[in-house]
Amino acid sequence: MDSIWTRTATLPAFECLQGDIKTDVLIIGGGMAGILCAHLLRQAGVDYALAEAETICGGITKNTTAKLTSQHGLIYHKLIRTYGVERAGLYLEANEAALSAYRALCRRIDCDFEEKPSYVYSLDNCRKLENELEALELLGYPAEFAKQLPLPFPVAGAVAFQRQAQFHPLKFVSAIAKGLRIYEHTPVRELVGTTAITDRGRISAEKIIVATHFPFLNKHGSYFLKLYQHRSYVVALENAQTLGGMYVDERQRGLSFRNYDKLLLLGGGGHRTGKPGGGWAELRAFAQRYYPDAAERCHWATQDCMTLDGVPYIGAYSAGTERLYVATGFQKWGMTSSMAAAMLLCDLVQERENLYAALFSPSRSILHPQLAANGFAALVNLLTPSRPRCPHLGCALKWNRQEHSWDCPCHGSRFTADGRLIDNPATGNLKN
Repeated sequence: MDSIWTRTATLPAFECLQGDIKTDVLIIGGGMAGILCAHLLRQAGVDYALAEAETICGGITKNTTAKLTSQHGLIYHKLIRTYGVERAGLYLEANEAALSAYRALCRRIDCDFEEKPSYVYSLDNCRKLENELEALELLGYPAEFAKQLPLPFPVAGAVAFQRQAQFHPLKFVSAIAKGLRIYEHTPVRELVGTTAITDRGRISAEKIIVATHFPFLNKHGSYFLKLYQHRSYVVALENAQTLGGMYVDERQRGLSFRNYDKLLLLGGGGHRTGKPGGGWAELRAFAQRYYPDAAERCHWATQDCMTLDGVPYIGAYSAGTERLYVATGFQKWGMTSSMAAAMLLCDLVQERENLYAALFSPSRSILHPQLAANGFAALVNLLTPSRPRCPHLGCALKWNRQEHSWDCPCHGSRFTADGRLIDNPATGNLKN
């Protein structure tokens, strides 16, 4: 199960840590967010090191659909309703700045960067689209209403953002990672203050950034309550359709579309990790119905951390920790959010003020309806008397028939049939 990105790019390799080192800033996690943090810190002249448990971009990043956009579903109406116009405007500004940073970098990197319009469509709810357009008008953003889309089924309409983008994420990382101070195959087993304990040495740092997708420290930040994980699936189709843009359903379980080269990347089939869902079977059934002459070239799946309010957690790990930072909860918009996170964290570790710090603060209010849903799901699975159990916090694992894995419905850890760890927040294999 390889993504089209892993089949069409080669990443640089790095040695594992051997012995003890010191650095000003340690980054834990070598996905897109961690790599961008390292890149920006190097540009700023800050001493840093990055520790990756396996190989860079070997987890979530390699399985993205690689859209670069400030259009994150129909989020702006929700943000204005929850936080007001000012904070909604800051969210838009932060992501527009991230998109601009990618645009500038990609001018000198061969990573198949293309500007494309982005569309969030609704099958049957024009009112949702109207609400979003009204919100964007309040924010001064020139969004447009699109009535007709080149999709193979009718829609009520869509909200369109012009001059968004798509790219090849691993070609991009291959370029910016060269020369970075990275240690692969260097899992951080424990933090003692700001000293990281690895298998073959200690890394003593002044400050630490945790960019491990789902934060691995349970005793701080209550991320086990503030996050859950959602799986989604992709099939890459030959002889399907050229769309000229990026399209996503406003429903969490809807479909997404974009082209890469001569392929159509069809995404969807999503479900909360550990719960049943449509998966690749749903996508293949759709392709058979609407693209009967298409051939599947490859398929893959990914997993997203979902926050209580739809806004990522970027900043101080918790109110009770010092010199420890985090980036997580990118929803389904990991590429743009990774850049926004790196830009914010680069300022914070240098003790520079950042306009977006309060908006993304992980210590903001947790009083949202999703909190009760997360807590209930965890309680039910903790009380389920079946085995095997997740080593993260002890929840009962569920067998994923499509992917042949043991999945945790509480926090999203995943394991192979023989118990090897696939996805965090668990940090070790299943025990017999």
